[in-house]
Amino acid sequence: MNLTQFIGFGVAGNFAGHLEQAGEAKDFENVVTTEESQPKAIFPFYVPNSDSFLATFPLSSTEIKMPQGADNLQIEPEVAVLFNIEYDQNKQVTALHPFAFAAYNDCSIRKPNAKKICEKKNWGASSKGISANQLAVNSLEKGGELDHFRIACYHKRQQVLTAYGIDSPIAGYNYFNQKLIDWIIDRMNHQPDQGPMNNIAELLQQANYPTQAVISIGATRYTEFGETNYLQVDDTSIVVVYDGRKYSEEQIKQFAAQETFPADISALVQKVIA
Repeated sequence: MNLTQFIGFGVAGNFAGHLEQAGEAKDFENVVTTEESQPKAIFPFYVPNSDSFLATFPLSSTEIKMPQGADNLQIEPEVAVLFNIEYDQNKQVTALHPFAFAAYNDCSIRKPNAKKICEKKNWGASSKGISANQLAVNSLEKGGELDHFRIACYHKRQQVLTAYGIDSPIAGYNYFNQKLIDWIIDRMNHQPDQGPMNNIAELLQQANYPTQAVISIGATRYTEFGETNYLQVDDTSIVVVYDGRKYSEEQIKQFAAQETFPADISALVQKVIA
């Protein structure tokens, strides 16, 4: 699948406690939400045809390139959903139709004074990750297939494997199912260029109204190790999205240690390179 034609967005603040662990809660203190559990914003990480750094395709399924001068790079374990986008005659987004999902690493530089979220997200090719094994899904409806999947994350350094993210159910997101889709559509049409946020409608126009999107729906909480340890060159980042009815956390850890996974698991294994 050629993802270079997809526009790329992420959801900020969709898992309780993640922003606080990442030291980013302050970035959003002036963002008004209608309920406490609501995510803070959506942000761009890739905009085809943009006249900014966002025009560089950042996704890789095999490596993360260490940005120059950065020593505070963290894995952000997520699930990404691939959507078809529907517009009306006025180019307002009217529907998002999911057709696949995958393990995703919203790898981020911790920049406490960045003006926009996107400034921490795309520093060039191979700055983010999506699994090459994308699994089919045709709905995010409550009680559907995705409700049974979980997200795990591991870090490997000199063959030592350590849990980096807390193994978490996808159904544990603050916003999920149709509620999440409805909120994303609203943000695509109405999010202002304000504080850490971008005007998404303007970006869709820049990208010539793409018909498909990769949307990562939020990072899970870190383990104590993940919260306090940053990536180094030659480390390996592993994000796994798996069906909790079929596999146990211990089995996933064993697969991660071997870096080999069954075909019904979406796994993303990335080597950190200089």
